[in-house]
Amino acid sequence: MSLLKKIERGGSTSGGSAKQPGKSGKLTSRRAAAPPPPKESSALADLKTRVQQRLLAELDPAMDITQVAEVRRTIRDLFEQILQEENIVLSRPERHRLFEAIAAEILGFGPLQPLLEDDSITEIMVNGPKNIYVERKGKLQRVPVTFEDNDHVMRIIERIVAPLGRRVDESSPYVDARLPDGSRVNIVIPPISLVGPVVTIRKFFKTPLTVQDLINFGSITPEAVQFLEACVKARLNIVISGGTGSGKTTLLNILSSFIPPDERIITVENAAELQLRQEHVVTLESRPPNIEGRGEVTIRQLVINTLRMRPDRIIVGEVRGAEALDMLQAMNTGHEGSMTTVHSNSPRDTLSRLETMTLMAGMDLPVRAIREQIASAIDLVVHQSRMRDGSRKVVAISEVSGMEGDVISMTDLFVFQHGGYRDGKVFGRLTPTGLRPKFMDKIEAAGIHLPASTFGIGGKRR
Repeated sequence: MSLLKKIERGGSTSGGSAKQPGKSGKLTSRRAAAPPPPKESSALADLKTRVQQRLLAELDPAMDITQVAEVRRTIRDLFEQILQEENIVLSRPERHRLFEAIAAEILGFGPLQPLLEDDSITEIMVNGPKNIYVERKGKLQRVPVTFEDNDHVMRIIERIVAPLGRRVDESSPYVDARLPDGSRVNIVIPPISLVGPVVTIRKFFKTPLTVQDLINFGSITPEAVQFLEACVKARLNIVISGGTGSGKTTLLNILSSFIPPDERIITVENAAELQLRQEHVVTLESRPPNIEGRGEVTIRQLVINTLRMRPDRIIVGEVRGAEALDMLQAMNTGHEGSMTTVHSNSPRDTLSRLETMTLMAGMDLPVRAIREQIASAIDLVVHQSRMRDGSRKVVAISEVSGMEGDVISMTDLFVFQHGGYRDGKVFGRLTPTGLRPKFMDKIEAAGIHLPASTFGIGGKRR
């Protein structure tokens, strides 16, 4: 595809299939009611538009836009030439800012590009063209960045989803996607969004977090890490639970790093996010239906297919529905050491949600049979929580120890002890309860011996 065509799909010229949403007078009145954020001067905005349009007219349409460094050099040369020909005098900071804004429109993601490059920002929220918020250190704040209008937002959205073969329009007004660096993107557009196109980006760290990073942040203790590493190497089935934004995927990435390099790992995700460091990794991604409603590939179908791919480990990015039954079946049929994440409020609630999601598979199974499957399949639930100060912490590590009558029994091995709230920070520590898990024999059979101090001094054997 030529440079000009690619730019027209997501660049600064008008066009493309993304012109319809957000044209109603209702949306305009809603935007007018919102307090205007600080923005660049109209003179600089007009200059940017004029230089940008001339740049697009003079760029070679046959240029390969994937050669970013070469295209960027060409854009800079033309940019300097245009400024000189039109006798436009700018200070060095203004010239740099103008060039970066134009380059972002042509090669990047427009106004979002500087936010994506800011390592202090962990999440970006676009609520229509004029309201953009970011998350820094767990706190939300508005930023003085705006789009021109709804069409401008839609052009950037098209640039995000087009390389993935996905679409978003009035007939399919929401989509999950990802950026080239793996950052998670959710998009919702009119008519179901009444404030214009909404884009939520959860950024990935350019350098993936390590175990030591989590310890330094106070998210987990060295003793708990030692225990979880032993559980992964001993091939125990682990579910990581927590609320939205609590750090489940980050912890799953870190736990997966403990998997020995000689094992075959297959990951199943809705949008590929996991950053496994092992060499022998097969990544599978679900696919939504096309415009004719065909071609959909669900998480459940992928989980079933992984069983035929000779996996040593199956990692499901997130269990949300009927695939829970197939995940439990895999865990119970020799695929030990599997891991997944689940949205829930507590370790006990995690099991209740798994039970509910298994029923969503449509099988007429008695509840006791489902609970027996869960109790047999899952060894450990690691629960994360997002605290009031925005920090993420592991608040419970619980063993699923079997059935007692019709109820699944659980035992807390580590529990977060709150130490109070001072100077805007939550204090506390993940402490052992003094109980050893029943699956210690599996850990010791793997040649791993944990000291008694891991579970608290004078740990009791049950």
